[in-house]
Amino acid sequence: MKSIYQTQADMPDIGKLQMNVESRINNDPIPDAQIAISYTGEPESTFETLRTDESGQTQQIELEAPPLDYSMEPSESQPYAQYTIQITAEGYEPVTINGIQVLPEVTAVQNIRLMPVGEPTRWPDDIIIPANTLFGNFPPKIEEAEIKPVRQTGEIVLSRVVVPEYVVVHDGAPTDNTAMNYYIRYKDYIKNVASSEIYATWPDATIRANVLAIMSFTMNRVYTEWYRNKGYDFTITSSTAYDQKWSYGRNIFSNISLIVDEMFQNFLSRPNVRQPILTQYCDGQRVSCPNWMTQWGSKYLGDQGYSAIEILRYYYGSNMYINTAEEISGIPSSWPGVELTIGSSGSKVRQMQEQLNRIARAYPAMPTITADGIYGPRTQAAVAKFQSIFGLPVTGVVDFRTWYKISEIYVGVSRIAELV
Repeated sequence: MKSIYQTQADMPDIGKLQMNVESRINNDPIPDAQIAISYTGEPESTFETLRTDESGQTQQIELEAPPLDYSMEPSESQPYAQYTIQITAEGYEPVTINGIQVLPEVTAVQNIRLMPVGEPTRWPDDIIIPANTLFGNFPPKIEEAEIKPVRQTGEIVLSRVVVPEYVVVHDGAPTDNTAMNYYIRYKDYIKNVASSEIYATWPDATIRANVLAIMSFTMNRVYTEWYRNKGYDFTITSSTAYDQKWSYGRNIFSNISLIVDEMFQNFLSRPNVRQPILTQYCDGQRVSCPNWMTQWGSKYLGDQGYSAIEILRYYYGSNMYINTAEEISGIPSSWPGVELTIGSSGSKVRQMQEQLNRIARAYPAMPTITADGIYGPRTQAAVAKFQSIFGLPVTGVVDFRTWYKISEIYVGVSRIAELV
């Protein structure tokens, strides 16, 4: 690792960065893409060049980062380092991403989607990642009722809580007609917001509490069709005054990603209230919100050993509960309810094997297997390889996270084209 003390002062700690490159058209990985890494603000100062492997991934690279303490207390010092990458690949339009945030002791993940040369595009090819909301200046949330009045016809409001496959994010205030709408997979949206609004260095229980609040807020917007009932054509906005901070093209963090993959079916509820609760929150330092969760406060409670639900009840009251959505949209089949491992058999195993084989056509590092409905050593090896490629704990066992990640990737690579 090359030192960057000459250009960035006070960088005694180490963070990691991994990049994943795929085609925007068919979601296939792009091998042999070249990625030049430089310091943000000095784009000509390339100090490392990486290439993607057959799965479209780079190795994890260690990069210097500010002291861990900067992200553990409110500070005037920026708690993350910022890097710029330039991505080129034969047959694809180049992309530059400025301001990738690298925190100490955690892994930043930058997903990159390239458009083939000659294809019409409306997506920016020069991405600038804004500051984390705890460090930058963003408008505070405008207070709303946490439970919304809903129509009873069933025509607008959903009759049950469903995890959507996509949300439509309006990248600006609701009334900004110049802002673009983006179709974003639900889990990707949650990972983006959490990585934009809290620090991945915080205690696990704190991250879980904040992820649950983010998911419940989002699910309330989905369930009540809040903006569509007002005549808009989107699900939620990226404005912190109205909703939550989402940033096009930003990096996420691997630990946040794993937590979302584990919990994405959950939301927060109160007794005798069908809709997910609109769980509003603020930072608790520059902005005070007595009846909401504060992000810094949740961090301190996590330091004291509070669990996620204890943190949430501390702020929202003892009658707040973690609930599970009745349905997940956009998946071939739901989680079987038990882990699949050596000795498992049946239709769920066969379906999973068929999906892995389709994924292997796009990811040649994965072995193909016989879809016979029997979970043997070759299936275990294919599952383990899948887990290693997609950032999951490598166990060779299909648990909840792995089942839905297989479904997500299978749906992505088997479609002719993605929405975004």
